[in-house]
Amino acid sequence: MHLFHYQDNQLYCEQAKVDEIAQDVDTPFYLYSQGTILDHYKKLDTALADIWHLICYSLKSNSNMAVCKTLAKQGSGADVVSGGELFRALRAGISAEKIVFAGVGKTDSEISYALKSDIFIFNVESMSEAHAINRIAGKLGKKAKIALRINPDVDADTHKHITTGKKENKFGLAIDNALDYYKEAGSLPNLIVSGVHAHIGSQIVTTDPYVKSIGKLTNLVYKLRDAGIEIETLNIGGGLGIIYKEETPSTARDFANAVLPLIKPTGCKLIMEPGRFIIGNAGIMVTKVVYIKKTDAKTFVIVDAGMNDLIRPALYNSYHAISPVNIESSEEMVVDVVGPICESADCFAKERSISKVNEGDLLAIFSAGAYGFVMSSNYNSRPRIPEVMVKDDKHYIVRQRETYEDLITGESVPEDIV
Repeated sequence: MHLFHYQDNQLYCEQAKVDEIAQDVDTPFYLYSQGTILDHYKKLDTALADIWHLICYSLKSNSNMAVCKTLAKQGSGADVVSGGELFRALRAGISAEKIVFAGVGKTDSEISYALKSDIFIFNVESMSEAHAINRIAGKLGKKAKIALRINPDVDADTHKHITTGKKENKFGLAIDNALDYYKEAGSLPNLIVSGVHAHIGSQIVTTDPYVKSIGKLTNLVYKLRDAGIEIETLNIGGGLGIIYKEETPSTARDFANAVLPLIKPTGCKLIMEPGRFIIGNAGIMVTKVVYIKKTDAKTFVIVDAGMNDLIRPALYNSYHAISPVNIESSEEMVVDVVGPICESADCFAKERSISKVNEGDLLAIFSAGAYGFVMSSNYNSRPRIPEVMVKDDKHYIVRQRETYEDLITGESVPEDIV
């Protein structure tokens, strides 16, 4: 469900006309529906109501401060993977007691920052990391609560670049050796070993991979308790899929019905780390048709957004629905929708049938709320585009468009090298 809809062939975000927002903001830009964000969060929160749970929104999916603040007001926690994301979460008002710190390469400075901030728990990816956290916690006179990230060797049945729970992936610790890892971590004086964590991938559209993973994790919980290692929390990660094209992902209720019967008997507190599920379909990217170029082989619709603004199609060959903001013709045209970047990969759609458009028309690229702006860059020295949020019938610029001056901020040319 999302609150982007057509009325009289004109695209609205909630009650705001998208073309009027474009007149104010100029293109390209990201546009988020606050109502959609809230709806998705509340659906998951309600579905999990039968068990103690903490939803830790995954900042990697979209870390805009207005998005984070919206969720903080709902009581959401945060899943962070860097010092920068921790800074954003805290600045947005997310309680440190609801923050989990994940990621395979935490630095000493990031660990120290998290300990000083009194975060809830670290998801530990390796024994080297466990020793590092123990060392730094000792220096700071603190005890660090940790969960070991377990790799359950479960195929998430998703794109190879976003599956994370197979034994050949870089993430987590092998489940077959988990008891030894827990014993080693438990011997470190500055660690409190209290959780089990797993994250098997992203854009998972069925419950089967979760059921397989959680089945292995709950068995591990019982095994650890038999060995005298008390486990308080079970973090099952995120990865819930959304509709990009024709997927039929599990609803929040279906997901809860599948996994809660496995988790409840453990008595563990449940932690989840959703990102795409909450923000993915809550955002679009709006771009303008600059040129229509016809060749013997193709018709190219050249737009003012590029792969530096939305890299998912180039990186994952991912599908995003594309439609005119104002549908003015019943005719269809088969086109490649491409950007201005000097790369052949700068393509949002190939051989796509869309409603006929002309130069100057606006296009909406849907399902762009997750892994859109956060993965954007200044490639080709292009300023990053603004982010806009709609609440009811009003829109707010929640990140300004960068300027050319912003592109060189922080750069210098020492006299000695020229």
